[in-house]
Amino acid sequence: MERLVLRGARLFDGVGDPVAGRAVVVEDGRIASVVSDAQGAAGGGRTLDLGGLTLLPGLINCHVHLALGAEADPPRALREESPGMTVVKMITRARHTVESGVTTVRDLSGREYLELAVRDAVRLGLVPGPRILAAGRGICMTGGHGWWLGREADGPDEVRRAVREQLKAGVDVIKILASGGVLTPGVDPKSPQLELDEIRAAVQEARKAGRRTAAHAIAEKAIEHCIEAGITSVEHGIYLTEALAERMARDGVVLVATLSAPHAISSGGLGAGIPEFMVRKSDAVRDQHGEAFQIALRHGVTIAAGNDAGTPLNSHASLVPELALMVKAGMAPLDVVRAATAVAARTLGLEHETGRIAPGLAADLLAVGGNPAERIEALGDVRLVIAGGRIVVSRLAGERRRAEAPR
Repeated sequence: MERLVLRGARLFDGVGDPVAGRAVVVEDGRIASVVSDAQGAAGGGRTLDLGGLTLLPGLINCHVHLALGAEADPPRALREESPGMTVVKMITRARHTVESGVTTVRDLSGREYLELAVRDAVRLGLVPGPRILAAGRGICMTGGHGWWLGREADGPDEVRRAVREQLKAGVDVIKILASGGVLTPGVDPKSPQLELDEIRAAVQEARKAGRRTAAHAIAEKAIEHCIEAGITSVEHGIYLTEALAERMARDGVVLVATLSAPHAISSGGLGAGIPEFMVRKSDAVRDQHGEAFQIALRHGVTIAAGNDAGTPLNSHASLVPELALMVKAGMAPLDVVRAATAVAARTLGLEHETGRIAPGLAADLLAVGGNPAERIEALGDVRLVIAGGRIVVSRLAGERRRAEAPR
């Protein structure tokens, strides 16, 4: 790959405050250096002038489902299509994701490991898409939330076997479903499902293999069990309490709130064709969801960005609605950007690979119009996306490129 110099932008490195007058030099798919604009221009290679834009790390979405298409009833749509059609749609969703400026995602339950094939195709450069960490089949109790996507298991020994099956398949992370949820009929989001000893078994097996863990946990008791067991991240966390937030902050358990998921369902409602049981459950948890997020903020819980993309009316094509809800719930815009870059990278164990603009890291970069530290919606004004050093989108003056063809 040729030497590429990005100069003239307001630079946010994922950690500190935005600064001006710095250039980012990209070589061989990685960030070679961050220098003054003058030094960058003097070194040769191709130069892109980003004057008036903000340059930041590519965004990270810690909770997606590439197998789901954000239809009014995604489980039904998935049941009615062939596996071949699912993988074609997943490739399309991956492309839309990276074109929106999201260069890394964590897929937390797909369809029969098809997401692993999409992950590998992106790694090989066969199709455009974000870096994908995949969980394979989420582990739930028999008849529990997500059984239609997951691996049902009962008792610690069976949970261990289920985790080992995911590891054998080649997953990057282990997903468990510790409570009821919204998209599965006949289960109560307030109800814990997996028991503490089952969750402990899952975490222990994951740790032995060097994998992190994520838990769908809405119910208070489910959140408590996940913290006790040493889970890496709590997904949703809707019935989080002050006491549990203190424990999460103390133990370093991350919250991925996915505020968009119930918000989109309740906003669309029955008129959008969403099943009545999903609307009813979303309406019941929506306000509590915002309160839980604010509790987490007050207690200093680490928060990483994720929107549960693929759930009803919750698109893969933008993370910005989730980030805007985080700001509306009380998080400072610059902290929200950190939650979608450096903090998210640490949550996924990728802090030495992406999430910041620093020498040696992958060239996952996003240039947007405006200043997201002042207005988070500026992240939707995508002008340039670079993923792994390759230009995926360019809407700069004199440039026009979308999803380079595979080589």
